[in-house]
Amino acid sequence: MSKFGIPKTYKLFIGGKFPRTESGRILAVTGPKGEFLTNVSRASPKDFRNSAVAARKASGGWACASAYLRGQILYRIAEILDGRTDQFKNEMTLQGVSPVAAKKDIAAAIDLLIHYAGWSDKYQQLFSNVNPVSSPYFNFSVPEPSGVVAVVAPSDGSLAGLVSVMAPVLVGGNGSVILVSGNPLSAISFAEVLATADVPAGVVNILTGQRDELVPAFARHMDVNALLLCSNDAKERKSAELEAVENLKRVSLQPDAPLSQSPYRILDFQETKTTWHPVGV
Repeated sequence: MSKFGIPKTYKLFIGGKFPRTESGRILAVTGPKGEFLTNVSRASPKDFRNSAVAARKASGGWACASAYLRGQILYRIAEILDGRTDQFKNEMTLQGVSPVAAKKDIAAAIDLLIHYAGWSDKYQQLFSNVNPVSSPYFNFSVPEPSGVVAVVAPSDGSLAGLVSVMAPVLVGGNGSVILVSGNPLSAISFAEVLATADVPAGVVNILTGQRDELVPAFARHMDVNALLLCSNDAKERKSAELEAVENLKRVSLQPDAPLSQSPYRILDFQETKTTWHPVGV
């Protein structure tokens, strides 16, 4: 899996580190002809709980970071990804993606990062309001991060799919735990990009594993504020909504495909805070 022929061990990304799963389980990744490529860690519910703790610990500081800083960090992720294009293209072609499609996927991921970096200091103005009230007060409504967001990325394993669900959550000041299924190699290599791009440890956590095992845990966890589920499976979508009812978790159901870029994706994981202030005489 490298130019030196050294097999690469693909691990999880939790709290800014790359641990193996606590369960010791693995998933075999095969090529288009069924040939063995490598093993990746199969995350357990305990790995998810550890990720949620890391995301909660990091979310406060990230939410308080300036919009300028968050935008600069997203732009830095794009810069590093652009510099490692050849590595990602090689990993994708090993999994059966054509070189043309791989290059297009990487370019789309970079474009998404730059798009949301540009929105980092603008979406607040777009979604804030000065509300008319019949009393001597100013009344302001402004968006602020939801907190910790659990994300189930599109199952095609594309890099653009991963970035399309991560970037709006990240630029909005949330901590996140992201589950990647399908072809997961690019996701863990992308975690290496995050680790060197000044993203605070724990703000983004990436797990590789089985959706049927982890989606219920994502939905029912009491210290997760919101869930983004990319799925076309009606049973999976319904189950996630039911599991989230007990803790009143916000659930955003999306098709099992990369999300279109839009500032409204940021708004999906923002809460509205309204402030009253007396009018000076």
